Amino acid sequence: MLAVHFGAGNIGRGFIGKLLSESGYETCFIDVNDQVVQLLNERKEYKVVIADETKEEVTVQNVFAKNSIEQREEVIEIIAKADLVTTAVGPNILPLIAPLISEGVKKRFNQSTTPLNIIACENMIGGSAFLKEKVFENLSHEEVEEFQTRLGFPNSAVDRIVPNQTNEDPLMVMVEPFFEWVVDETEVVGSRPDVSGITYVKDLKPYIERKLFTVNTGHAACAYLGYLYGFETIDQAMKDERIQAIVQNTVKETGRLLTTKYDLDEAEHEKYREKIIQRFLNPALKDEVTRVGRSPIRKLGAKDRLTNPATQYLELVGEVPSYLAKSIASALHFNYAEDAEAQTIQQAIEEKGLVEAIVEFTGLSQESPLTKEIMNQYEELKK
Repeated sequence: MLAVHFGAGNIGRGFIGKLLSESGYETCFIDVNDQVVQLLNERKEYKVVIADETKEEVTVQNVFAKNSIEQREEVIEIIAKADLVTTAVGPNILPLIAPLISEGVKKRFNQSTTPLNIIACENMIGGSAFLKEKVFENLSHEEVEEFQTRLGFPNSAVDRIVPNQTNEDPLMVMVEPFFEWVVDETEVVGSRPDVSGITYVKDLKPYIERKLFTVNTGHAACAYLGYLYGFETIDQAMKDERIQAIVQNTVKETGRLLTTKYDLDEAEHEKYREKIIQRFLNPALKDEVTRVGRSPIRKLGAKDRLTNPATQYLELVGEVPSYLAKSIASALHFNYAEDAEAQTIQQAIEEKGLVEAIVEFTGLSQESPLTKEIMNQYEELKK
């Protein structure tokens, strides 16, 4: 079996590539980093270290790589032969790789009618659907009609913390023990890809929001509060009783939202929530608060991890979520000099005032009770 994976970064190698290899796939990584591409081709393997007390080393084998710029025709050829295509490149890069995938599937279906599933493993809602839209933009109307029944773009939810790291071996990557990869089986074309570690479900949305509103919301809250209180890493911040209490209560609010909206088992969700808290406390990860908190404009957006659950909580529970509001306020305090989005927010607050900045970056109305609570929490944190 042959898998093509776009993105040979830490997530690609440490998470998706590892599972593909363990499932018996020969995996071709597609990337623009020439050093990584060359090393993968020379060694045909790399090491993954599990970030816990065991420091277990796993050797991922049967891999090679192609440079998507310098070896474009070879990439098209290998997509045409693939049994599965996956991505872990970041949402902003998906439109850039779409034309290459389009050429690959055109070549494929000139030679064969065998279906192909393409799964975007990105930290976004509807990543595969977004990639499908971009791929189809590069196909003719006739090709889209012809390929609809042969190309599957099942959406997925992925979860594994892979911190920023610099290793002596450029291919080695450290990852946390926990992972989750959930795929919508209703969007699969042909047989389900046989990948160890994938959980197939018929309704993906509860899993996407459970992850986004627990892991991502809690992680962001910890990062912004940790930065505000002067901590460098997530585990250091979580050891502070004040921060841990705020993060715990923030994900309790999102938990109340989720169990109300999806009728999830409250006891099971509490176990999940506690597992997430323990992940944040993992000292082996050494995840920097500035990395986790980066791009605060995106993270404050109306459809993202902070404002989205806060708005839904207000609507469905009928109360103002004070801890989510505090987490949003902490993001507005994030003034890391090397983050352009953080500086844009600070400039907006200074020039337009806090209320206008909240409205601009969260999409909330000035009259919303949530806006008023964010303002109150902002002033409290300022003290």
